Amino acid sequence: MTKWKYKVVEFDTKKSFGGGKIDRQYIEDQLNELGRQGWEIISNFTTNEGYGNTKKIVYTFKREEKEM
Repeated sequence: MTKWKYKVVEFDTKKSFGGGKIDRQYIEDQLNELGRQGWEIISNFTTNEGYGNTKKIVYTFKREEKEM
């Protein structure tokens, strides 16, 4: 039976009037690095505060747990 290991990663947005700013290149670099380590995205969502402004982007990853 396959056993899975899970990881949750949060990316904060930079605050600005009218919403957060996302550093897309930084997030892409981080996601690619996790992919090289064998992590696979299984879900993502944003957290919002007043007026629908995005505060964080949250990703959940999984990878197969290696037998010891």
